[in-house]
Amino acid sequence: SFFKWLTRRRGWKHNPLLDVQLPKQEKKLPVVLTVSQIGQMLDLPLKTPKDKQAPAWAPERDAAILELFYSTGMRLGELTSLNVEDIDTISECVRVLGKGRKERLCPVGSHALTALQRYRAKAGVHDGALFRSKVGRRITRQAIGQVVEKYWRMSGLPVHVTPHKLRHSFATHLLNNGADLRAV
Repeated sequence: SFFKWLTRRRGWKHNPLLDVQLPKQEKKLPVVLTVSQIGQMLDLPLKTPKDKQAPAWAPERDAAILELFYSTGMRLGELTSLNVEDIDTISECVRVLGKGRKERLCPVGSHALTALQRYRAKAGVHDGALFRSKVGRRITRQAIGQVVEKYWRMSGLPVHVTPHKLRHSFATHLLNNGADLRAV
């Protein structure tokens, strides 16, 4: 950049760095979980005793959060902003408002739909925010991160699991099973 500036502003005739080939930084593939590791983590919320301060429906909510993450591959912010009316159980899709306020439809797997129905029935969630905190407000990004962190710690998996790793795992498993790269 400095030599470009010298040639443009200070009248240098030749930029000596034009002939230098800079090394390319190696791009690393994201770390993903195996299907069995995902299954191990998705089973935990309903098999683990509930925290004393948590509402009775907290395990169902946590199971629905993990299932929906893995079933749709949506971003953390997209999951927190979901409303009950965004879930279409008939067409098995969820309407997601993504980056740039672009709306898209994501297919949802049967396990995630079942987990959502169990959570909504037990928590009495009929309208407004889909996922709620114990005081009834929309759940925050940090709270969802804590849910994922909690079950990762319980699982004992060697790979640190984050919401974004669940997203990468979703995409990788789709590709491994023959999905089109552009569609994913």
